[in-house]
Amino acid sequence: MSMISWQMTEVNQPLSRTQAPVPEPGRGEVLLKVAGCGVCHTDLGFLYDGVRTKTPLPLTLGHEISGTVEATGPGAEAWAAKAVIVPAVMPCGQCDVCDRGKGNICATQKMPGNDIQGGFASHIVVPAAQLCKVPMAADGRPEGKSGISLAELSVIADALTTPYQSIVESGLSELDTAIFVGVGGVGGFGAQIAKTFGATVIAIDVDPEKLEAISPYVDTTFNSKEMPFKALRKAVSAFVKEKGRRRTEWKIFETSGTAPGQQTAFGLLTFGACLQVVGFTMNTVDIRLSNLMAFHATARGSWGCIPQYYPDVLKLVLEDKVKIGPFVETYPLDEINDVLEMAHGHKLNKRPVMVPNQ
Repeated sequence: MSMISWQMTEVNQPLSRTQAPVPEPGRGEVLLKVAGCGVCHTDLGFLYDGVRTKTPLPLTLGHEISGTVEATGPGAEAWAAKAVIVPAVMPCGQCDVCDRGKGNICATQKMPGNDIQGGFASHIVVPAAQLCKVPMAADGRPEGKSGISLAELSVIADALTTPYQSIVESGLSELDTAIFVGVGGVGGFGAQIAKTFGATVIAIDVDPEKLEAISPYVDTTFNSKEMPFKALRKAVSAFVKEKGRRRTEWKIFETSGTAPGQQTAFGLLTFGACLQVVGFTMNTVDIRLSNLMAFHATARGSWGCIPQYYPDVLKLVLEDKVKIGPFVETYPLDEINDVLEMAHGHKLNKRPVMVPNQ
């Protein structure tokens, strides 16, 4: 029996299709038959921008993975035949930072498509300890009201859990205003999650189609391309006042992963605000860092999500409180290079999920 994988061999070159024997899981590992693997902005950074991977090339990319366990190594037998989501960041679970609930900064964490081989493949071997079990119904689909497929659930592994952790760490409550700068992928799902916390949610983007898609799930939207920044800030402040929400302590989530988005998010700081930097870009921005002091504000980055939060996010999706279906689209894995090109050229309005030809 063989497996198919699509590997990155060098920067700015198409992925290469490879065929090899299906690997055997070692102690504490499982062999997963991939159901779906989402395409993330990070994958584009590796392939097109030269962001370095932890593992030397050639490397199979892809870190938003769902699938079914086909084989287990010693100590992982309890996972046999289970449907699972693979966390994008898998901490060791045994070191000091893991013991203190900070596993996403674990020095020996494993990220598929970076530290280990990734999910643009028919199969993948991963550590079993941090997997998130997906309850399956008799018809072979995940349980719950959502009607979502196991393949589509793959995007939970980053696009939903990453903003979820950032929202939790921001201390967001029903008394707050949450502002998302960039609502494609991570930002759009983050905005939905923030609504489940009871917050007033504002979505900002430069793409009218993305704003239209997210508008039913948030309180208001603003196109930052259509107004000067001062007008945008004034409009946001007026809306917050109109809603009777606090004029202070806004929770601002930079989820665009662009330099202009980061500048917009930083510019929206107000007294006691919390800026959460979730998106990533290789570009730099020119900001006045002293604004944090003047506003007694905070800014923090957000890397991945600890596996402990995954069941909570999965529950939100299966109960249809956060919708995935309208925002993802599946493609055959053999079309991966075309999909990556379209994603890189900003020609996709939905998050792509690659499904192996099975």
